[in-house]
Amino acid sequence: MLIGFIGIPNLLDSGIRVEFLGIAMTESKQELVRGTLDMLILKVVALGPSHGYAIAQRLQQISKEFFQVHQGSLYPGLHRLEDKGWLQAEWKESETGRQAKFHSLTGKGRRHMEAEVVNWERLCDAVGLVLSAEEES
Repeated sequence: MLIGFIGIPNLLDSGIRVEFLGIAMTESKQELVRGTLDMLILKVVALGPSHGYAIAQRLQQISKEFFQVHQGSLYPGLHRLEDKGWLQAEWKESETGRQAKFHSLTGKGRRHMEAEVVNWERLCDAVGLVLSAEEES
């Protein structure tokens, strides 16, 4: 399943409304989704240094095909995370013998990711409470 902005490059920066899971998104909600992609990238990279294509493939695999991140969203995300100091990168030979930019998590990135995971777990718990509330008869 393609998720909103994940398959539409540059749409978040254009001021155009985006739909995410059927919800028309304002700019502030788009930031939430962009932050979600950042957290997911950080988590995948925390599993081990990876190049962009491998990150997208691993995210798709772990999510059982739910997330399909296109290059137009992935690579700007990787650059954004490098600029924030959450990822570092170095050119190395990939499994295909080609040079690829391998990303790894910095200490600052690990701390940010851990804080975001806690926030998401709290958010999911709160949504679960609302969804499990009994309806009045």
